[in-house]
Amino acid sequence: MRGRRRRGASTPPPPPAVVVPVRRIRSAFAVVLVLIGLTVAQLVQVQVVDGAEHAARGERQRLRTVELPAVRGRIYDREGAVLATSVDAAAVHADPAAFRPTTRPDGTRVPAAGDRREVARALAPLLDLDPAALADRLDRDGRFVYLARQVDLATAEAVMDLRLPGIGMHVEPRRAYPSGGTAAQVVGFTGIDGAGLQGLEASHDHVLRGRSGTLLVEHAPGGLAIASGERELVPAEPGADLVLTLDREIQHVAERVAADVSARYDALGATVVVLEVGTGDVLGMASAPTFDPNARRTGDAAAWRNRAVTDLFEPGSTQKALTVAVALESGAITPATAFDVPDRLTVGGHTFTDVSRHGVERWTVGDVLARSSNVGTILVAERIGEEALREGLLALGQARPTGLGFPGEVAGHLPAADAWWATTLPTVAIGYGTSTTLLGLATSYATLANDGVRVTPRLVRGTVGLDGRLEPAPPAAAERVLSDRTAGVVLELLGAAVDGPGATGGLAAVPGYRVGGKTGTARKPLVDAAGYSDQYVASFVGVAPLDDPRLVVAVMVDAPQGAYYGGAVAAPAFAEVMHASLLARRIVPDGSGRSLDELVRSAAAAPAPTAP
Repeated sequence: MRGRRRRGASTPPPPPAVVVPVRRIRSAFAVVLVLIGLTVAQLVQVQVVDGAEHAARGERQRLRTVELPAVRGRIYDREGAVLATSVDAAAVHADPAAFRPTTRPDGTRVPAAGDRREVARALAPLLDLDPAALADRLDRDGRFVYLARQVDLATAEAVMDLRLPGIGMHVEPRRAYPSGGTAAQVVGFTGIDGAGLQGLEASHDHVLRGRSGTLLVEHAPGGLAIASGERELVPAEPGADLVLTLDREIQHVAERVAADVSARYDALGATVVVLEVGTGDVLGMASAPTFDPNARRTGDAAAWRNRAVTDLFEPGSTQKALTVAVALESGAITPATAFDVPDRLTVGGHTFTDVSRHGVERWTVGDVLARSSNVGTILVAERIGEEALREGLLALGQARPTGLGFPGEVAGHLPAADAWWATTLPTVAIGYGTSTTLLGLATSYATLANDGVRVTPRLVRGTVGLDGRLEPAPPAAAERVLSDRTAGVVLELLGAAVDGPGATGGLAAVPGYRVGGKTGTARKPLVDAAGYSDQYVASFVGVAPLDDPRLVVAVMVDAPQGAYYGGAVAAPAFAEVMHASLLARRIVPDGSGRSLDELVRSAAAAPAPTAP
């Protein structure tokens, strides 16, 4: 039978048993355990110990935060005319990672989203940039780089229409100055990031700048924004508006006159200040040369300076009214005090002279001021003495900041008490050996016009917040430094210095108003050596209307050529600015017998006063 084993056939032996050594099994098991342990340890390290760091790294790779500048507050003049504002512009930016190949965690190679050189060539004509420089920017490390700031929105939209990889834009504010160069040295300007760099833009940056916001955007590895990705917006908070004391109409006139007188006499520059008596409000503050903050990169940076507060000069004969005020206040003289005045006087080995030759004449204090006599003023100062003169001038504000708080303001100079010697008193009395700013000098004359009360000048009336209401600035600090009687007497003496016999300030007269003021002519000291140059500073400071003082105007012309006396150069400029300012502030004439409207019409028809 088929299934039956034949008799005698042999049975095959069973297969040999496989014997695995126990030690080998144990070794393999140990290796597996070690591998499992290492894997678990790595997982713990990645997910637990370093989990936060890896998560943060992933967020940094996917998320990008863009700062959103706040809308900067506006700057207005006192009547609401806009001097500085912000308009919408655009920033064009790029993600340099879009132009670099990357490798995914699984080892997959991801090519760059675009070629940076091709992108640069496409962008360069629109952004007016060099293609090579633009390509270098696209080759930087990191995930964000600005390509252009504060470009027109139309330009930015044209960029986005190209649909280039890694290129984006966002709206940002750009500072604009609608009135061009009007009050440029006062208002100042901002940098490209919106921070104030000059003038009130800098000193009041904390008020104007507001609070920046942020925009968090999720991006794909190629650099493109993920439409459905994470997006978080923290809105920016706009800054407050600033309302100034400046009157734009007066400012325009002050700037025009400063430019005109500077050009007429080929001067290094000219500065004009207009102060409101009693409030300390600066109604006008102008210097020539000036600049347009909308295009400041094309001009001279020296023109950015607000010379009314940053530049010192020796006041010359404008100081004489202050010397007389100190003498009257101390009781050393009276308005009726008369002196025998020669045309020259030697003190401490130095001879001081009057401009005009004359014999010994009997002059009152009023005559001394009207004729701007150096010798007569020194005789007045000798009645006071060194200590009283110095203390009186300090009280009137000399050699100390005005308190305006403007960036770069300087204090002026008056010799220390222990530095006075034989010629210091006569020198300081006539306005040499001491220095001041034009605003400082104007403030001292405003003290005379304000019945002897010194008021700190100010440029800011208040701020306007989101509620649209004006928050007034604190009232200006006031301090009595002269009696009202002394101040009144000096004003009358200044009136005679304009319209009295032999007065040097005749060209400062203003039709329809009584004016009081003083001419100044001072040689400029040498910059790098002792002594004086052959250049002069011509000045005039005055008050009107004299019967009810409302305004002070100060004019300083630096190094005029040809004519250089204050009465010929600065006095006519003063008259023009003062006349326009009185009309702009609707201040009623005194003793004219004419209405304000009649004077306005006559001023419009009359030519500007000129020096002979």
